[in-house]
Amino acid sequence: MIIVTGATGALNGATVQHLLKLVPAGRIGVSVRDVGKAQHLADRGVRVRRGSYDDPDALRDSFEGAEQVLLVSSNDPSADAVALHRTAIEAAVAAGARRILYTSHQGAGLDSPFPPAGDHAATEALLADTGIAWTSLRNGFYAHSLDWFLGPWQQTGTITAPADGPVSWTDRADAAEAAALILAADRSFDGPITLTAPDAVTFDDIAQIASTLTGRTIERVVVDDEQWIADQVAAGSPQATARMLLTLFQAARQGRFAGVDPLLTELLGRTPRSVTDLLTDRTTRQSHSSH
Repeated sequence: MIIVTGATGALNGATVQHLLKLVPAGRIGVSVRDVGKAQHLADRGVRVRRGSYDDPDALRDSFEGAEQVLLVSSNDPSADAVALHRTAIEAAVAAGARRILYTSHQGAGLDSPFPPAGDHAATEALLADTGIAWTSLRNGFYAHSLDWFLGPWQQTGTITAPADGPVSWTDRADAAEAAALILAADRSFDGPITLTAPDAVTFDDIAQIASTLTGRTIERVVVDDEQWIADQVAAGSPQATARMLLTLFQAARQGRFAGVDPLLTELLGRTPRSVTDLLTDRTTRQSHSSH
């Protein structure tokens, strides 16, 4: 049986929908905090059980009979993510899973200025210590988060942000589909694998793409780190959130998100969505809403 955690969330929820096209529903189980939110999956024949990373007993029950377990990484900023992941890994091992898969992130590393990268690296070390097969899906930075970082560029004509570096912005839906294909396939991947869009781009590149799409000049404005923090706070963002977001730019400057890998393209059998596709969607939506 394939067990998927976080199956009512955006990433692994999409993975389950793709899995249902690839394997019989009876081979799929989900471990979710709120079983009511997974009723649509139960209606299709998926086994739904309650499981939470902070409840080891429920987790072991929800993993019963698992051959493979796909663990979604914790996105609770107030929690000890590595401790939660350890609980989930131990539950999967106790349930007899033969392989654990984990949604990691490109640029995982204990020395990264981007705090989640350290959590992912520590979790991968826990997986390596289990003695069973494991796969870490190092997904590229999700492209939809560009909406936060680029700001209201369509209104202002500027992309104002700290100095950056190339990032292989990757569509979350493509990463979700790839996870399903890996879970359902006979081909196994051991250790970390990188799943990214084919290109890594800077905000300078994005400004050029936006200019081409809109037919007007979109200017890239680089602001000092501390000035950017002050601007974010003035706009209503909590100081801690702004500081956390800044670490993305700091890690990008070090080239931690610059790598690209053909594996995602190979798995999907098509070219993954790009930043150009994302901005095309945004500009199309903007033109429709303005009419």
